[in-house]
Formats: sequence, C-alpha cells, structure tokens
Amino acid sequence: MRIVPVELQNRRQVRQFLALPFDLYRDSRQWVPPFWSEARAMLDPTRHPFYDHSQAAFWLALEGDTVVGRIAALENRVYNGSHNCRKGMFALWEQQNDESLAQALLDTAEKWCRHRGLTHIVGPMGLSALDGFGVLIKGFEHRAALGMPYNPPYYQTLIEARGYQVFEDALSGYIDPHAPFPERVHRAAETIKARRRLTVRTLRRRADVMALLPAFRELYNNALGNTYDMMPLTEREVQVLARQVLSFADPRLIKVVQRGDELIGFVLAYPDVAVAVQRCRGRLFPLGWLWLLRETKRTNWVNVNGMGIVEQYRGLGGATILFSELQKSIASQPFDHAEVIQIRTDNERMLAELRAIGVDFYKVHRVYQKAL
Repeated sequence: MRIVPVELQNRRQVRQFLALPFDLYRDSRQWVPPFWSEARAMLDPTRHPFYDHSQAAFWLALEGDTVVGRIAALENRVYNGSHNCRKGMFALWEQQNDESLAQALLDTAEKWCRHRGLTHIVGPMGLSALDGFGVLIKGFEHRAALGMPYNPPYYQTLIEARGYQVFEDALSGYIDPHAPFPERVHRAAETIKARRRLTVRTLRRRADVMALLPAFRELYNNALGNTYDMMPLTEREVQVLARQVLSFADPRLIKVVQRGDELIGFVLAYPDVAVAVQRCRGRLFPLGWLWLLRETKRTNWVNVNGMGIVEQYRGLGGATILFSELQKSIASQPFDHAEVIQIRTDNERMLAELRAIGVDFYKVHRVYQKAL
C-alpha cells in the first residue's frame, strides 16, 4: 500500500480522489453523492473560496493501481484566527474497512499538520462552514440529507482506535409536518414580536435572496460564526452559498427576523432533492438539471439546514419566533417529511425546545480531536 500526494494539476489523480466514494457506496441506498462540480471545486484553488485564506493537501491510498482510501488535511486560518488557536483539520476521509489503512491515512494528515506547527487535528470537517461535518455514528438506516456525510459503522471504530477523542456531536432530527403543533408557540411568537418590535420577512424571489447577502453574512457571523466550533463566513463563501442554495431552493422557505432594517435571525429550509442527485450521480449534465428541477416540484421532503439568532436575543424569545416560523415554512408547502440538520449538542436549550415541538433526533454525527 502506498500513500500518494494528489497533484491538483493532475486530472487523473483528481478524478481518482473524487471517484472513490462513488465506488465505496455504489450499492448504498442511503448515501447521497455531492454535486460533482462542487466536489471538483474543492480541489481547485482557482475556484474554491477556501484557498483565498487557507491551505490544504490531499492524498490517495493505493494498492497497486486501485484506490482504497483518501484524505485531506486543512489549515483553516479563518477558523484559527477567530478562535485564537493552532488547529489543523482532516476532511474528505473515505476508505475500505482496514485498520492499517486508517493508520496510514490519518498519520499522513497528522504529520502534515504537525509540520505546520499546529497543535491539534480535528475532523472530519469541511472546507467551509457550509459543508456537513463529522462521522455518522447513529442513523445508518436513514438516507443522508443532501450535502451531509454518510459512512459505514466501521468508521467510528477505525478513528477511535487511532486515539481520537470526542470533540463534539451534532444531532439531526425528523419532524412530521402533519403532527399537531403547540399553538402556544405561535401565540408566544406573536407576543414577542410585538413586544420587541420584530418582524418576519418571507423571501419571494431569487433577487430577494441576492439582495440580502451582505446583511446575511453579518447575521450568520454574529449568530453562529464565532461559536467555539464554527468559523465566520467570508464574502465569497456567502456568494457560493447563494449559488448552491438557489440552484434548487424555494425562496419562500427562507425566513429572516428583523428589527427595523437589522437582521437578527434566520431559518433556511429547502426541498430535499436527494433522489434526483442519486439518480444523476451528482452530475448535472446532460440530464441532471432536468431531474433536479422535477424533484424540486414533486419531493415530499424538506430540509432545515440553518437556524440562528444573534446572541442578545437568545433567552428573550428569539428562538420561539424561529420555531414558529420553522413550522410555518414546513406547513406552507405539501411536505410529508422534514429534517432539521446538525444541531450541536452544546446547544442544549435549542435541542430541548425542538424536542418539545416534536423533533425526533435520529441521526448523530461526531467530530473527533487529537493532540499532536
């Protein structure tokens, strides 16, 4: 077995790196591939905003000419700068069930981080705050939400055998849109809006989304970007987010909470088009776009992949407004299923309140850390 660095100008190596999960999960009904163009951009410093401020390295594990594993190592300077730390990250880890292979891949990423003077390695993480993160440790029987990691159960065993400790868990939960919803939440939300002079804006058009981007970046960074495990969004990352979401999103499912012209909270939901992405294997051409557009109109699933409120409104009823708007977003469309994606376990208040309105947390993703 050989661990080979990926030369990002080498098209064959890049294709091998991107193709591995398609081989590993070819018989899986639960794995949802990434959009090929977005995955390709992660290995292109001229296209991905990560490289505006940070660095990454990629490796393949080969047995003969067969790719059996891959991994990336990251130095995210925005994260380290915002948290005043020197942490490295590993990402895009995929492999066959082989302990010696896991040792070789993780040792390679650790060595790269250690050489750069980093003190810890954390992962699996994404190249930006927009990416899903963690190793799936619960919920293997459920289909992954679009953009969220999926892996076999043996990943947990392999990484813990290498001395990695739990850094954080994130929970994803199921909501039945037809289940009774506590009317008291809606009443409380209306009272709080009146008392705090808050309004909720429902976006209608793509132009509405694009016009809000500068304010949304500030809102996201104030609401989530400086928490201990997250990172602020750069201007280019917000633009990438908008392009990604608007390719299949319904702007009417995006809500923002305002006080005057100031944005103080948001709920981001979008139709789950995973079935179409599985069918086209992440490639939008030649027919993927057609399948994607059809699925946005007929899917009965919706994903909630972003909720946040600025710190000064936490504990003052801001979350109640978010939950009320979350239910309204789901109920406003003909959805039969909904999933709230990756709420961190340190956010105990939000988890308790989501459980109180009927969310069943049925998936767990775990991020690990190791001192170098």
